[in-house]
Amino acid sequence: MYKTATCVLALALSFISVTRAQARIDRKAVVRRNDPHITEIDTLASLSVGNGGFAFTADVTGLQTFPETYSKGVPLGTQSQWGWHSFPNPEGYRLEEVLQDGYARQYSGDGRAARAANWLRANPHRLHLGYLGFYAMDIDKVSRIDQRLNLWCGSLESSFNYDGSPVSVRTSCNPIADQVIAIIHSPALVPVSLRFPYPTGQHSDDASAWDVDDKHSTEIIVTAQNRAIVRRTLDETVYYVKICWKHAEAPVLYGRNSLILRPTAAHWKISISFSPDEPDQSAGKFSRSVQAGSRFWRRYWRKGGIVDFGHCQDARAPELERRVILSQYLTAIQCAGTTPPQETGLTYNSWFGKFHLEMTWWHQAHFALWNHDEMLARTLPWYETVSDIARSIARRQGYAGLRWMKMTDPSGQEAPSNVGSYLLWQQPHFIYLAELLYRSRPSLELLERYESLVGETAVFLASFLKYDAEADRYVLSGLIPAQETLSASTTVNPPFELAYCRWALSVAQEWRERLGQERKAGWDEIIAKMSNLASKDGLYLAAESNPDTYENIRLTSDHMAVLASFGVLPDSPLFDKDTMLNTLDWVCANWNWDRTWGWDFPVTAMNATRLGQPEKAIDAILMNQRTNTYLPNGHNYQDSRLRCYLPGNGGLLTTVALMCAGWDGCTVKNPGFPEDGTWDVRWKGLKPMP
Repeated sequence: MYKTATCVLALALSFISVTRAQARIDRKAVVRRNDPHITEIDTLASLSVGNGGFAFTADVTGLQTFPETYSKGVPLGTQSQWGWHSFPNPEGYRLEEVLQDGYARQYSGDGRAARAANWLRANPHRLHLGYLGFYAMDIDKVSRIDQRLNLWCGSLESSFNYDGSPVSVRTSCNPIADQVIAIIHSPALVPVSLRFPYPTGQHSDDASAWDVDDKHSTEIIVTAQNRAIVRRTLDETVYYVKICWKHAEAPVLYGRNSLILRPTAAHWKISISFSPDEPDQSAGKFSRSVQAGSRFWRRYWRKGGIVDFGHCQDARAPELERRVILSQYLTAIQCAGTTPPQETGLTYNSWFGKFHLEMTWWHQAHFALWNHDEMLARTLPWYETVSDIARSIARRQGYAGLRWMKMTDPSGQEAPSNVGSYLLWQQPHFIYLAELLYRSRPSLELLERYESLVGETAVFLASFLKYDAEADRYVLSGLIPAQETLSASTTVNPPFELAYCRWALSVAQEWRERLGQERKAGWDEIIAKMSNLASKDGLYLAAESNPDTYENIRLTSDHMAVLASFGVLPDSPLFDKDTMLNTLDWVCANWNWDRTWGWDFPVTAMNATRLGQPEKAIDAILMNQRTNTYLPNGHNYQDSRLRCYLPGNGGLLTTVALMCAGWDGCTVKNPGFPEDGTWDVRWKGLKPMP
């Protein structure tokens, strides 16, 4: 107990030290000066409201009036953490049919194994719950657009002229229910429609098939004063939509899967609530829902970390502030549910709407560092619900403990993949996230709740590492590392995974000590005898098995994962800083940056910050590359397939926390910003990284 109390006191003193008195920050001014402001139709600039487990994305009308126009931009999604669907499986495909040596794989050709793998990858997929938009509106008659997302209140304020007549809409989301509220002013009494698509089951799209009306149905099962309940049926999936209105006629069906509501006054209101279960029949309280949303966002901005770049002289500072503020908003509405988020959040489907556990750290680690540990705390319990599946994955592959799946859905079912099934770096993520949560709210209760998952995750890592008796060391092999261009059959000792396994085992030992348990001697042996990072000519390699790293364009593209060994992770005896600095310099000067992903820039900036190279950190986090583009709505654009990429947003926030608050034992103020007088960065409420 003495050690636990000491840890709690040390963490508290550390937090106090990094939030030392600074000049007062006008939080509202910082937030509001970064409100997105849209004055023309831009299909990459759609704006969203949401609550972390539900989001509604709108076009310039404040509703979802033109989904077809926006489908190849940032689509107009209505998605939730619970809204999933599977196509019928008359062939009875099972996971066991795609296993090879215990790994769930994909297969080429059109044989049964290939068909089974394809079906399992595509099912279940995330649903688009329904489009709320103005009925039969002609996009060519929309003019004088003036739309602003009020970040401080979390509401979308839109005005425009339609065929010469003014229209205004205020759109908001209930913070504790999957409900969107629209307050509309339209002297021309423009009606609205609620249209329901069938899912496409495609890898990456807006999940909206409009030509298969016979495969799903929409029924109005309750109509009462100012409210109605709709039941949606898609194969075996059923969900409900509750519609409430003020100053409008009751909704009526047109066609098989669309509704229309006609206003009876210029100023009218509508709310749409989505639920997997039949809702109660109570009338909606519009003002209560809107006020609850506004209160939530004011508390959010006042409680969390804030960084004010308004006193900086560097011309890049305003853009960095814009990215930071919008990333705080987007991750709060897209990545803070009770299940891990998908890479495109709740906006549109990527990888069939499934989420990737190796990306969870990038989506959510920043919540704990920006004083929003309550958002991280929402998701971690999901791991408890799928631990039996994770245990079975490890067992069938011949390992002990828990092997967390890579590409999955709320059920925890593993999606077949010739890459994902062999990834390892999602394994230590749970330990890292649990540790961040503990650092934010140290308690015996939290330790006891997650000790089993932390311990069994460490058990798997220890069983996966192999002892090389000849060299008296532990090695990693049989995995595909974060740099996915490498092969599981030939890769030995990728640097990030080596350092990550050692760090995770060390933290698992700390958890045992906090609980008054003995350290595991076998883990200590692995920690002491872990292989060092392999190098050649003064540069760390992509893997010990790849001495040609810097002559091979395939290996100097994609992720520069070696830098995560000292950036995402703290210092380690597995490497020396001079060689790591040489590696950073080479990467900055020579990497194929046009082949990178959104989180590669944060990786580089974190490494540079820890190495005492703030100029390189700034250059990396703001590098002018396509995959480091942040759209007017704040989304990290990758390419025509991934117009949203939330790991980039989350990685940016984690990096800025490190650049400001540093890490355990760091004594440098704002270590990620040059001390040349151009970066007068002021912040509150951030916490140091490990």
